[in-house]
Amino acid sequence: MLRIRLARTGANKKPSYRIVVIERERSRDGGFLEIVGHYNPRREPVELMVKRDRVDYWISRGAQPSETVRSLLKKTTEQGQG
Repeated sequence: MLRIRLARTGANKKPSYRIVVIERERSRDGGFLEIVGHYNPRREPVELMVKRDRVDYWISRGAQPSETVRSLLKKTTEQGQG
């Protein structure tokens, strides 16, 4: 089963995240199929970029977003971002 979830990047104590499509059984930072966005909570304002068309494509193929990614996707729809 495919998941859309966060993969941590960045230095120690300075996290940023990629939003990736990955097999459910893989580790958090394991090999992913595609990067569909990024999220940086340390910026002011918070930096969030999502390729909505690619997310919709993967969801149509059966990928399930994690709870965190689901809430981030909700924010992008409310703000009218891509």
